[in-house]
Amino acid sequence: MAVQVDRGEAVATYLEGRAQVLPQGKQTWREVRVNSRFQAGDEIAVGTKSRLEITLPDSSRLRFAEDTRFKIVQTGPKTAPDVKVHLAIGRTWANVSKAAGLKRKFEIACDNAVTGVRGTVYRMNVNEDASALVRVYDGEIAVTGATKAMETPKTVGPPTKIAGPKKIAGPRKVTMEEWTVIIRSMQQISIRKDGSADQPREFTEQEDRDAWVDWNKARDGAL
Repeated sequence: MAVQVDRGEAVATYLEGRAQVLPQGKQTWREVRVNSRFQAGDEIAVGTKSRLEITLPDSSRLRFAEDTRFKIVQTGPKTAPDVKVHLAIGRTWANVSKAAGLKRKFEIACDNAVTGVRGTVYRMNVNEDASALVRVYDGEIAVTGATKAMETPKTVGPPTKIAGPKKIAGPRKVTMEEWTVIIRSMQQISIRKDGSADQPREFTEQEDRDAWVDWNKARDGAL
């Protein structure tokens, strides 16, 4: 997951287990500690049986589960409050501050979709095959993705005879069809690896509950 940073820093405010960071422009990974600071372009890997929380300049919190990789793109200092994060694989939980105002953007992206919010609590899971799941707990988010569509170009010249009873499909051009869906409190959307998505639906606390969710809700309650 990539987080976008612009003239600001994010700070590690909780670490359980191990995490490493590859600073932008460097070739050597270094260990993350509590109070470690991250800047734009930093890549971070959270280890097995580990958890990491980072706090942004506007007090928004981002948490990352074990075996998660992300990159910081923009952290959102007060002078330029937009936040952008890219999640390569794993799970993240976002508790977004409402303090920055209506012009502020907060985006978490994966390879197939971008989520944009203003003051909300939600999470994103990205799987190894690039499929993803987004669930919203409070507020609402706009999820934008791009579905791969196949277009068959027009045939040029006379048709060619082909041996056998089956026709061979001609060359096809890959295009992208963009879509945007609004997801509200206690709703989810599942995104397939090709960028297409299921219809949003409601989810229950019972089906959602696990150790990762319980831990995040406890951390949010302590804020």
